Amino acid sequence: MSYIKQFEIKTHEKQAFLMLDAYLEEALKESKVEEGIMVVFCPHTTAGITINENADPDVKTDLKKALNDTFPNHDYFIHMEGNSDGHMKSSLVGASETVLIHKGELLFGTWQSVYFTEFDGPRSRQFFVKIIEG
Repeated sequence: MSYIKQFEIKTHEKQAFLMLDAYLEEALKESKVEEGIMVVFCPHTTAGITINENADPDVKTDLKKALNDTFPNHDYFIHMEGNSDGHMKSSLVGASETVLIHKGELLFGTWQSVYFTEFDGPRSRQFFVKIIEG
């Protein structure tokens, strides 16, 4: 058995980390899967999905600063949309994460959550959740 759900979200900043845990719990509850895996996928080239700390908001702030330091948007980039830095950040973060499902719950470490990462906002975005029983 597999289950898939599409979610729509809006980002409100150029660069943001939006916690997805409530969306993932909704999808898991609807699927009724007790054992399996959940894949969270982002179909955008200037956004991504990552797992990181959910306790201290300074972690997200530091990640944004480090990504901007590592991938500034240089004047010499030739991509006509002017968002080459967003493409680079997205490539580094990645388009998906996989989470284990055990006894009807997502298996996270103590401080872990799944985040939608925006690198070219604000925008209307979507992401998909696929749950595979097994």
